Amino acid sequence: MTNFVVKTLANAAALAVAIWLLAGITLDDHSSLGRRALALILVALVFGLVNIIVKPVVKFFSLPLFILTLGLFTLVVNALMLMLTSWLAGKLDLSFHVDGFWTALLGGLIISVVSWAVNMALPDKN
Repeated sequence: MTNFVVKTLANAAALAVAIWLLAGITLDDHSSLGRRALALILVALVFGLVNIIVKPVVKFFSLPLFILTLGLFTLVVNALMLMLTSWLAGKLDLSFHVDGFWTALLGGLIISVVSWAVNMALPDKN
């Protein structure tokens, strides 16, 4: 349970940094700070579920591209997972949106770096 909370908070922090740094990634429905924070946590949960359920399948079927690009295809997969999260957030009436592939690519890179740093600062207890 602690691991799940830490990973969700790390995802939320990473998403917040990407939203802050990139104009093409938004989370704003002009509501109160508390409602935006709740929306950010919900988007982090959706992002975590996408990474748990969809990402391994995509990585498996694109394994030759990972090998061919020496792992750089990971950036493309991360961008696609961020775009899928944006689409799902729209379906769930969350105010999270990613403008396009290139924004998602840069956002995926930022999220990966920040999530890694937060996970290093808050190690798992398990």
